[in-house]
Parts: sequence; C-alpha cells; structure tokens
Amino acid sequence: MNGEDKTLNYLDRDKMEEECGVFGIYKHDKERTVAQLLYYGLYALQHRGQESAGIATNKDGKIHQHKGMGLVNEVFRGGEVGLDLAGNIGVGHVRYSTEGESHIENAQPLVVSYKNSHMALAHNGNLVNARALREMLEDNGVVFQTTTDSEVMLNLIARGLKNGLVESIKRMVEMIKGAYALVITTEDKLIAIRDPHGMRPLCMGKSKNGYVFSSETCGLDAVGAEYVRDLEPGEIVIVDEEGVNSYAQTNWAKKKLCIFELIYFARPDSVMDGISVYRSRHNAGKILSRENPVEADVVIGVPDSGMPAAIGYAEASGIPFGMGLIKNKYIGRTFIQPNQELREEGVRIKLNVLKANVEGKRVVIVDDSIVRGTTSKRLVEMLREAGASEVHFRVSSPPVTHTCHFGIDTPYRKDLVGAMHTVEEIREMIGADTLAFITTNGLVESVGGGNFYCKACFDGDYPMEVPVVEE
Repeated sequence: MNGEDKTLNYLDRDKMEEECGVFGIYKHDKERTVAQLLYYGLYALQHRGQESAGIATNKDGKIHQHKGMGLVNEVFRGGEVGLDLAGNIGVGHVRYSTEGESHIENAQPLVVSYKNSHMALAHNGNLVNARALREMLEDNGVVFQTTTDSEVMLNLIARGLKNGLVESIKRMVEMIKGAYALVITTEDKLIAIRDPHGMRPLCMGKSKNGYVFSSETCGLDAVGAEYVRDLEPGEIVIVDEEGVNSYAQTNWAKKKLCIFELIYFARPDSVMDGISVYRSRHNAGKILSRENPVEADVVIGVPDSGMPAAIGYAEASGIPFGMGLIKNKYIGRTFIQPNQELREEGVRIKLNVLKANVEGKRVVIVDDSIVRGTTSKRLVEMLREAGASEVHFRVSSPPVTHTCHFGIDTPYRKDLVGAMHTVEEIREMIGADTLAFITTNGLVESVGGGNFYCKACFDGDYPMEVPVVEE
C-alpha cells in the first residue's frame, strides 16, 4: 500500500501507524480569513499524521494554498499562517501516507483547476479500487501529478461536473470503494463526505458565523466550535451562503466504524460517534483486569494511549497505579537509524523507566497493542534492568492478525507477531513473566457493545472485498 521509501519511525513501525487528519471551515462573513483557525485545528489533529501538513483557502472561488513536509509548526513556522492564504472557506490536512509515497507532491490538500474554476480536497482513508479507477482515467487521457488515491477522487468529481456538483459527487461516491473522510472546497462551498461504512471518522461543529468539520472533536474544541453531530455513514454535507444541505447515501451498506480509532489513534479527549475515547480505553483496562488478573505491586502504562487502560486496570484490580515510564516529549516525529539494533535502542530515547517506582516490584505493564513485538521486548528488558522482580504484560486489544486496507498502515501479515505466533510464543519472545490480551468480546464491551465496528485487523472479517497483497 505504501511507497518503498517511506520514512521509518523510531519504533520501526512497531505500532499501527496513524492515518491522516482533515479539517474544514466555512465562515459566512466573506471578509473573514480562516487560515489561522485551520492552523489551530490541524495542530489539534497532529497526532493523526506527522509527515506533511497543508492548508488551502477559498477566496471568491480562487484557491490559495501552502503545504510542506513536516509537522504543522514546521510547515507554518512559528504559527504564522501567511497573509496570502485569504478566504472565508478552507480545508486543511495532516498526513501519514497510506497510499502514495512520502513526497511533497503527495502532500495535501490537493488542488486542481478545471474550466476556470478551482477545487481543493483533503482526504483521510484509503480506496481499495484506486488502481483500477486510475487506469480507467489514464486510458481516457487523464494525466496524474501525484501517486495518491485522493487525486483519483478529484478527477472523478471534475469529470462529472457537467451534471452539477451534487450529482458529480454522488456518482464519485458510487464508483469508489474503501474508507474515506473528505473535506472539499470549490466555488463558494465547503463539502464534507463520509464513506458508506463510516469507517473513517468525521464530525460537524458550529462556530460563530460558520461551520467546522473535523476528523475528531478535539479539532472543534481547538477553534471554539460547538459539536453538532458526527456525519452519518455515506452522508454528503454541503455548506454555502444558503445554509447547510445534507444528502444521505443511496447505496445501503453496513455501518462498520474502525474500532482501532478508539483503541489507539484518536486523542483521549475526543468523542467519536457518541463514544468517549478516554472512557472506552479506561473500560478496556477494567475488563482486561477482570479477564486476566495477576498478583502484582504496581500497574504502569505505556505513554500515551496505554495510560487510560492502565488506570482502568489498576482501579479494577486494586493494584496501585504508578508512573513507570517517562516519555520524552521533545524527540520529534521520527528517530531514524541505519539498522534494526540501533532503532530498537531508540526506545530508550523515547521512553525511560522511573526506577524508583519499579525496583524490586512485581510490575503490570499495560499497552494498547502489540504489532511486531520489538518494542514490547525492549520495554520488558528496560523494566528488568531497572530492578523489576516480575513483569506481567497486558494488552488492551486482541492480537493483531490481519493487515488493514482502509487507511491504517500495518506491516505485511508475515510481520505481524500475532498472526505468526501463539500468545505463549509471543510471551517468550518479549521475555515477560506473563502475557495476556483482552478478548474480542471484552473489547466490544469496552466501547459499549454493538455489531457496527470493523475488527478486521483482529478477525480478518473485512466489510468489503479487499485486494490480495503479495507478502
């Protein structure tokens, strides 16, 4: 799914990698400039992608844009959003590449010109039929400037505009297959679209004199917008000077929200489809304790997403919670080393053990997931070196056994430790005294129950046909 030269992160992709974040603003006052608010929104969504960032604003139908490689505050130095980004409508994007290589030409938003008009699109997700659609468009003379599936969608919309914007978007939605959340600006409109399964999150807020769309509610909070609702699966929302119009999906599809959003990706202060991210992780920790109890002296969490589950585990078990791992907040987005040994040593730079809280103690360490297992092994070694008498590893998600095709970057299946080894084999590999994962039923219970979550990374039950990947 990804480019061959993708930058490795400091854990050598030992986590499910972030997706992307999208943000859009419409202000009814045409004299307002929304670029600074877009910056704040993207800053709040920075955890969803650290490879590139960009903003495109719409001033009377003319698109102005600025984008670059790096973090939001690196692309927009010191938070100074250029005066050239004029306009009362705008979209923004932070990217972790899941389709298309990590190069500046693939940074978003993508902007195209057509028949004296302009359009800008920001996309979170991944299409499973992008290659076939791209070949069809190329056979019809379309020249692509990027290697992303986002440009496929832009071209499909542009080609159908003779039938009107709404009909063109509806036709594009009928043709594409996969997971996506889109914010688009064209002419005098801001458009938001969520895929028919609702796999990628997208919510709507109302601000003074306007509307805001964001991948997470924390983005709404960052600009002082009031949460209105999450877009329904398959919904198209168009905002213009006449107000807000909503178009429901016409092709029935099962609601399948991505459960990994609640496990790992989303910020804990966000709410997704009515579910508190923090509360779901806290619940998972409590259930994990109930399913896999152990006698111990202290419970610690792996920062940051493992912390709520660790607190829940401690509360349910009666074992005191303590700070056992301290995170270096200033390491930056990557830690690149030329070989595996040095990359694994990079864990020491990112996380350090608080020896006073673990020395001579039986330690329960709680993390949100184990993907390759290399980081888990290093953490166990670090705890033992700090004097822990026992190390009991607990994971607030089931073993990851299948790859994702919908906008999450996972290693090939042969590199997923949960797909290739039993729990006991993984325990031996990482060197823990005991190892236990939450059950799938326990995970579903933690998010409030229901049969409307995609859990394909755990059970291989994909909500749609996916391409066969050579591994």
